[in-house]
Amino acid sequence: MSRRRTLGTKKKIALLVSAATVAGGGAFVMASTSNAAPTPKSASESTVCLGLATALGNNQKFIADQRANPDAQSEARIANREAVVAEIERKQEASGCAVGESAQDSQTAQPSQPAESAQPPAASTQPSQPAASAPAGNTGGGAAASGQQVCNGSTVTLSGEGGAPAASSNQFPAGTKLKVTNLDNNKSTTVEVTSVSGSCALLNNAAFEQVREPGKFLIRRALIEKVG
Repeated sequence: MSRRRTLGTKKKIALLVSAATVAGGGAFVMASTSNAAPTPKSASESTVCLGLATALGNNQKFIADQRANPDAQSEARIANREAVVAEIERKQEASGCAVGESAQDSQTAQPSQPAESAQPPAASTQPSQPAASAPAGNTGGGAAASGQQVCNGSTVTLSGEGGAPAASSNQFPAGTKLKVTNLDNNKSTTVEVTSVSGSCALLNNAAFEQVREPGKFLIRRALIEKVG
């Protein structure tokens, strides 16, 4: 009788150990599943990621152009923009975007944006801009008269650079003043071009903060005017 009880007890212990092992394995699987890192979002899935990818592409293009056509200041400019690239990649990671994703030649690849500027929801902001919107045929350039719209259809993003509000441009020389208006919230800023970039108007962090919408790194519907 005692032998039967002993065997019965051993069997019970074995069954309990097996059940605990199975339960533990199930909990491990569930924990592993719940702790799996979310898949980074691409530029096509998020406006924030698109803005960061555009900014990254602009800066990478600027670096490539400087290396292809160097001058006495190229090394300093490249070092500055490489620091900007690193900052943008940190922002991509923090925003859940694919780190290192860039939109090369982003400004030349977006002529389809003017159609977006003509959407009905913009009606409430358009009446305040009649004079600037009139010269629709003006596509930008350093020869534009003061007060005229330039870079028609261009989007605007940020360079990631610090300092006082400023802009960089591939069309206007240093010292040119540009007024950038975000037609989605009717906020505007007037800044001076201080350096060269791969975009018509690329705002630094301080300037972009003055016109951005919360959480967005891209202004799809921008009005850019040369004012000085």
